[in-house]
Amino acid sequence: MNLISPTGVEVNIGETLQPDEYIGMCRREVLDGFLRDRAIEYGAQVVNGLVTGIEIPEDHKENENSQYTIKYMEFVPGQTKGVAKTMDVDVIVGADGANSRVAKAMDAGQYNFAVAFQERIKISDDKMKFYEEMAEMYVGDDVSPDFYGWVFPKYDHVGVGTGTVVNRPAIKQYQKAIRERAGDKIAGGKVIKVEAHPIPEHYRPRRVNGRISLVGDAAGYVTKCSGEGIYFAAKSGRMAAEEIVEIMKSGSKLPTQQDIERTYIKKYDDAYGPTYFVLDALQKVFYSNNGAREAFVELCNSKYVQQVTFDSYLYKRVQGNNPLDDLKLLGETIGCLIKGYANAKPDAEFSNPVESKKRL
Repeated sequence: MNLISPTGVEVNIGETLQPDEYIGMCRREVLDGFLRDRAIEYGAQVVNGLVTGIEIPEDHKENENSQYTIKYMEFVPGQTKGVAKTMDVDVIVGADGANSRVAKAMDAGQYNFAVAFQERIKISDDKMKFYEEMAEMYVGDDVSPDFYGWVFPKYDHVGVGTGTVVNRPAIKQYQKAIRERAGDKIAGGKVIKVEAHPIPEHYRPRRVNGRISLVGDAAGYVTKCSGEGIYFAAKSGRMAAEEIVEIMKSGSKLPTQQDIERTYIKKYDDAYGPTYFVLDALQKVFYSNNGAREAFVELCNSKYVQQVTFDSYLYKRVQGNNPLDDLKLLGETIGCLIKGYANAKPDAEFSNPVESKKRL
C-alpha cells in the first residue's frame, strides 16, 4: 500500500506484512449476496422488502408479551408495487446502515457523519496490473480537508474516492482532485458505477432500547483514520446475535435491555473501545492540515510505525508496544511535525456553517 503526501512524497507502508498477512478489499455486491445465501442455507427466512415503520409498545421494557410490529412493503416478482405487510416480533437487531429506520424508531439519537463518494472505474489491463497488489491513499486538503482519498483495487477495476465531514458540500470538488492526483494511472478509464454513502463519525447515543439493538453502521461502528466499517459491522452483528441467543436459552425467556447491555454492548466496548479512541486521536492530529499530513507520511517510513499500524489494523486491537521505541517515536513525531508545518502549503479556507450542523 502506498501513502502519498500533499507534495507527492510516496511511502510504501506495507513492508512489514508477513507472507500470510494482507489487506483485503471488499466488493459489497459480492459479499452481501454470499452472506444472504449462507443465511438462507442455515435456515433464515428471507423477506425481499422495504421496512416502512416500526411500532414499539409503551410497555415493551416491562411486559414480555409485548411485541414489536414491523411494517414493510414486500416485493413480489412480476408486480410493480410492493405489497403492504406487517410482522410481529419479540426481538429486533437493526443492521440497516447509517440511515437506520430501526435507530429512528427506537429513538437512538443522532450522530455526525461523513459523506464518502466513490467512482468504480474500469481501466486498461496494463494499468490494472499496477493495482493487482497495490492500494493507494492520498492525503492533502485538495482531496479532503479531514480524511483521505483512495484508489483501491476491486478485482477487475478500481474504486476511486474520497470523504469528508467538515466540508460535505464540496465532495465533488474533492473527487475531481483525487482523480487528478491519480493521474495517468487511471487515465482513459470508464466510470462504471458511482456510489455515495453517509459514514457515521461516532457511536449512536443509544444502541439498545428494550429488546431492540443496533449493530454496524446503524450503531455508529466505523473507525476514524481508516474509515473501516465492514469488519465491525460483521463482528458486532455476530456478537449481538450470539449473546441474545445465549440469553434466550432456546427460547425459554426474552432478553431485557439490561441483559443486552451487560453482554453484547459491554463486550464490544471492552474489545474495541480502545481502538476507536486511538484512531480518533490519530485522525485529529494527522488529518487536520497539510503540515500534519506531511509529517504523517514521513513517519510511516518507520518500520516500527508500520508494524504497530498494521498489527492494530489486521487484528483490530491496539497492540502492546515497546516503551523505548514509543519514546523514540515521540521524538520523531515532534520532529516530523515541525518539519511538516515549516514546508507544507497552507490549507484552503472554506465555510459551510449551516450544512455542517446536519446530523443523521
